[in-house]
Amino acid sequence: MVIRVKICCISSIEEAKLAIKYGASAIGLVSEMPSGPGPIPEELIEEIAATIPPSISSFLLTSKQDVDSIIKQQRKTKVNTIQIVDRLIEGTCYDLKKALPGISIVQVIHVTGEESVEEAIEVSGSVNAILLDSGNQSLKIKELGGTGRVHDWEISRRIVDKVKAPVFLAGGLKPDNVLEAVDKVRPFGIDICSGVRTNGKLDEHKLGALFNNLKNLIE
Repeated sequence: MVIRVKICCISSIEEAKLAIKYGASAIGLVSEMPSGPGPIPEELIEEIAATIPPSISSFLLTSKQDVDSIIKQQRKTKVNTIQIVDRLIEGTCYDLKKALPGISIVQVIHVTGEESVEEAIEVSGSVNAILLDSGNQSLKIKELGGTGRVHDWEISRRIVDKVKAPVFLAGGLKPDNVLEAVDKVRPFGIDICSGVRTNGKLDEHKLGALFNNLKNLIE
């Protein structure tokens, strides 16, 4: 079983190189967010994205909810993947695909309960992938990722079984629970931020432990 690994909240060229060195197939670059770790200026996102090899996915995490703003972000940062962490309220994913040919669109579904299954099914036909996370969009200050919390993996597994789009799993993953998560959910890929960090910095020891634990799954 081949599992893609996305290392998120990358804050420098050096962190991106370190993640790729250990085997990351995707790099997450966080733009302005209402809460959570890792946001960096769009100028730095552009600088880091320019150093990422074409074979590695460069994800821009955006909390924008209108298509025009997301298009402007992509054109400025020049990433090859857009990760929408909230629900679009102006425009659709189809509009993004039309405006940004060749750019992959990933929609985050925050797994809060059974309603998340239907939300995932509804959006799955219009995106290149879905990412399941543990945020909460109903709070006064929205949680749109980076919570470090595990959600209900049984719901996540049902989503994986019901949608055709590839599914990434995020939310509270770390080296010592990643194999259990993969076994229970069977995702296309995993997404880790805080689980491979110490005091906010990418931790080479934790990265090594993560990929060592996954060595029998990743080729």
